[in-house]
Amino acid sequence: MNEDVLIKVQSNPKFRELVQKKTSLGWMLTIVMLVIYYGFILLLAFSPATLGTPVAEGATMTLGIPVGIFIIVSAFLLTGIYVRKANTEFDQLNQQIVEEARK
Repeated sequence: MNEDVLIKVQSNPKFRELVQKKTSLGWMLTIVMLVIYYGFILLLAFSPATLGTPVAEGATMTLGIPVGIFIIVSAFLLTGIYVRKANTEFDQLNQQIVEEARK
């Protein structure tokens, strides 16, 4: 990439907006996942019997199974949120930045 194009891109306010939006979304989703995961770990550490409790009286499935499924599903959902945002808003901003840098 030539130096002039690099300077144009870095000085573009849309580029700064893109970087800020991607960074804040990434951190927000990371924090959500960490809270879910470490909440699970803390629950295991301080109240292991809670996850060993059956979901219903006489049931063999414990609360640990749906909680584990929730953790896995939440990871997929958070990834989906990021991908959707990246494929819509971030790609549009990126395209605008590229077009303006070519001028």
